[in-house]
Amino acid sequence: MKIPWGRLASQLGVAYWVAGLVLVFLGWNGAASWNSVPAQMPYLISGGLAGLCLVVIGAAVVIVQNARADRAALQSTLLELQQVLGRVSDGGASAADGSTGGASETVVAGSSSFHRSSCRLVEGQSGLRTLSVAAASSEGLTPCRACDPTGAATAPA
Repeated sequence: MKIPWGRLASQLGVAYWVAGLVLVFLGWNGAASWNSVPAQMPYLISGGLAGLCLVVIGAAVVIVQNARADRAALQSTLLELQQVLGRVSDGGASAADGSTGGASETVVAGSSSFHRSSCRLVEGQSGLRTLSVAAASSEGLTPCRACDPTGAATAPA
């Protein structure tokens, strides 16, 4: 059986907090029954300070546990995002061997033109989207003159 430490830590923090409030109440109740300050001091010290310490410890335990839970949720989200980005980059990368492109080849979309993934004009840029040559053409993007992703340019004679 796996013990849910996260839930137990939160419950322990709340238990410390409640016990601290009970001690503060008992210290106040005991001090309120005496008229002289020297007779009230033991109640204030034992109940008030000990209760205050337990309230602070309980609040700290709950805050730390919530921070741990938030960190674990963030880590799992980042791991999922990393896996999705890995799948997209593995499946959407265009040929880097310089072969001529066809309609099924994926290209990198720029602001007004589309490029091969190995094009020096988009090298090192992040946040660029990949799409097929047909989709890039249908969006009104023109082929890059430097890398010629469609392979339409003829070699000089």
